[in-house]
Amino acid sequence: MLRLLTTIVKIAVASLITGVILAKLNLSAEQLLLELGLTPERVITMLESGAKWVIPNIILGSLVVVPVWLVIYLFRPPRS
Repeated sequence: MLRLLTTIVKIAVASLITGVILAKLNLSAEQLLLELGLTPERVITMLESGAKWVIPNIILGSLVVVPVWLVIYLFRPPRS
């Protein structure tokens, strides 16, 4: 758990430093998106369509993976 928290903090600090540098260069998220040929609305639409695809597939996969994992977990020899 500590390792995950450390990784999240590192990503947050790197993002903050990058954001400050880009702000000093007078760049905004909207300008960068326009350079890539995207609009904020298009990004939101792509995220929504991605979520509509991902969520049902995760649920479907978990219907198989979770019971198999549970059976394997229950039949493992106890740790000493």
